[in-house]
Amino acid sequence: MNSRIYLNNSWKFTPEWTGETADPAFDESTMENIRIPHTVKELPLHYCDEQSYQMVSGYRRHLFAPEEWKGKAILLTFEGAAHDATVFLNGREAASHHCGYTAFTADISSLLNYGEDNIITVRLDSRETLNVPPFGFVIDYMTYGGIYRNVYLEIRSFSYIEDVFVNTDPGSIYEKNNSNGEGMGKSFFSDDAFLTSLVTINNFRPGMMIRQSFRSKTQEQFRLLREMEVIEDSFESEGFAGSVRLWDVDDPALYQLKTELIDSTGTSVDEVITTFGFRIAEFRKDGFWLNGRKLRIRGLNRHQAYPYVGYAMPDTVQREDADILKRELGVNAVRTSHYPQAQSFIDRCDELGLLVFTEFPGWQHIGDESWKNQALTNLTEMICQYRNHPSIILWGVRINESIDDEEFYSRTNQLAHHLDPSRQTGGVRCYKKGIFQEDVFTYNDFSHNGLTAGCENKSKVTPDIDKPYLITEYNGHMFPTKAYDDEEHRLEHALRHARVLNSVAGKNDISGSFGWVMNDYNTHKDFGSGDRVCYHGVMDIFRNPKMAAYVYAIQQDDRPVLEISSSMDIGEHPGSCRGDVYVFTNSDKVRMYRNDKFIREFDPSSTPFANLHHGPFIIDDYIGDNLRENEDFTDSQAHQITRILNLVARKGLYGLPKKVYLSVGKLFIQYRMKPQDLVDLYNRYIGDWGSASGNYRFDAIKDGKVVKSVTKAPMNQVKLSLESSRTALIEGNSYDVASIRIRATDERGNVLPYFNDPLVLHVEGALELMGPDIISLAGGMGGTYVKTTGSEGTGKLTVSSTNGASAELEFTVRTGGDQ
Repeated sequence: MNSRIYLNNSWKFTPEWTGETADPAFDESTMENIRIPHTVKELPLHYCDEQSYQMVSGYRRHLFAPEEWKGKAILLTFEGAAHDATVFLNGREAASHHCGYTAFTADISSLLNYGEDNIITVRLDSRETLNVPPFGFVIDYMTYGGIYRNVYLEIRSFSYIEDVFVNTDPGSIYEKNNSNGEGMGKSFFSDDAFLTSLVTINNFRPGMMIRQSFRSKTQEQFRLLREMEVIEDSFESEGFAGSVRLWDVDDPALYQLKTELIDSTGTSVDEVITTFGFRIAEFRKDGFWLNGRKLRIRGLNRHQAYPYVGYAMPDTVQREDADILKRELGVNAVRTSHYPQAQSFIDRCDELGLLVFTEFPGWQHIGDESWKNQALTNLTEMICQYRNHPSIILWGVRINESIDDEEFYSRTNQLAHHLDPSRQTGGVRCYKKGIFQEDVFTYNDFSHNGLTAGCENKSKVTPDIDKPYLITEYNGHMFPTKAYDDEEHRLEHALRHARVLNSVAGKNDISGSFGWVMNDYNTHKDFGSGDRVCYHGVMDIFRNPKMAAYVYAIQQDDRPVLEISSSMDIGEHPGSCRGDVYVFTNSDKVRMYRNDKFIREFDPSSTPFANLHHGPFIIDDYIGDNLRENEDFTDSQAHQITRILNLVARKGLYGLPKKVYLSVGKLFIQYRMKPQDLVDLYNRYIGDWGSASGNYRFDAIKDGKVVKSVTKAPMNQVKLSLESSRTALIEGNSYDVASIRIRATDERGNVLPYFNDPLVLHVEGALELMGPDIISLAGGMGGTYVKTTGSEGTGKLTVSSTNGASAELEFTVRTGGDQ
């Protein structure tokens, strides 16, 4: 039977490859000891130089091959090596690979010295002058370099199962309320499901058989599906699955197919377990349909990059991004712009019910014939390596935002449909109309500029309105926003996302949309804000939410969300006028208090974004009944004054409609009021000018209960908040990493957006810091990462600022577990 051995530890690295590096006798004493995942060059967060990671580097590792491995297939796999890799074993070339975003495997059986030490060497070229995708022109993201995903060895029988591709036919579908207590959606079922598997055997021998069994992933026992004789090395096997739960965004039911290879003596010599899901996903002219019901795609794009180390993060951190997208941001889909991403990330999408649109590598540029042939190889590898993931609903078969190339894209579409007839194809473009060769017209709609409609009509963009249509990017570079931009800028950023989502939700012929982008990311000198950072994210680079993140977060109902767009400080706004203050919540109602006195209960149904499940809404009343209760006014007078003062609060004294000035004049004449009287009332009830600043509390009400509360008041104390993805770390297949979000807050937990002071980071125990030990917050937010060192024990991170504020986190590290 097969076994897997991870080879992520005990590597040596040199940034300078020479002709002698692959020689078994090469002197390794000057090489650096490293572990995988690894980046060839750690970069600063700001003003990094993309030239610094462009090099031809070398990796070496020793491997002892026991005598009992003889006669078996010994397979060495690299899940990701950026970008052009040549693998040597004992000085002889074992494999070469020319894509940094797909895995490759070398059969090293014939090159091993059994019973002896062997030397694995990798020549890795991460220069952007390579004639392979995505290179050849400028690129709006860093491509980094390094062996940045897992490396492992598989010990297989001489004849082994090379691949199993599972296709499902759910048959008749019915739905009922979710019976497993997880989530608020429906569960979908079938009583007559079928599955078909395409099985490929390496070193096929006559007389072989296969036995297939399947089970729900939550079950222990497999149920026999089929046994059959094998007559060729590639064949289809069919089986009746019977009653199954369907994979869905609210109920991501997963199944496993066990395929055993049995030789002519009746011995089971190999076994592969394939995880998959039963579901029907289809783009139609009127939208996207999943398991027989229409579902609006609401997603974000994602880059797989992180501060300092680029792509080089372990599986645990890759999975975290899927959790953030689904559970924190509340989206139901992600686009893996602009390349296949880690299997662990897609695995987590499978587990969470997060839809995935993935595409082969590239950005705008199409190269020569050699370049195109490599792109086709990349497409083949992507589809064959990822096609069992039920979360993947669409293959991207055009180079992102490239011009039409009818011959090339005819080949990519034909290849995709041949390798996977079960899924449709798309191709992301930024040009309207054009030659439409894919199944779904996928378009980057950047038409919204703050004043225009949120999106263009389908008929204005696609050449065939009878075909499916999907928006794959919006906003992004149209309104870059830093976490430390002024409040009004951050609010406009959020409203632009809300406007696009609202417009898309109001059009029945658009399948949905993917916003650009989940988080800020490092980029080349040709893009970004001059410091090599694209501030396009709804989160910062450490995955701290900007205001725009809450537009997405409130679209889910699993956890309560309440965010107020303003700090309520009048000096933050021109003319001390707060303008429109928005509430972002998924609650039933929001109650507002000033200095603990009830003002008003707001109903979210007043939102101007009526097409959204939960739309942001404006605070249009700062007074409530207080004028009537506290002042000597008639009800009519109190109502008129309250209306005028609330308008001044939002529009400013000089931005009011003419009819409001007429109402003011009527007050002066009819009630003999003076201008100063209105000024005094405004300062007393709204403005805080010249008097004690108001304390505003907002309570989110769900099912009659307060589920979340936010208080806005002048700060008196700076506190440091540390939020770690995990505090229990595991030394398993490699080192483990915890992501820490750092925030400066007031005593009520509100982020202080202009606290940009330096912080000192210190770790001790069984941990080490990734990145610098002195950082500055941006917009009151930042982050860091701690990693395990190979030892078991405890560790601690301490963060302190120059003003005396400090915070710490304690961690435990154990060895030998599953990460």
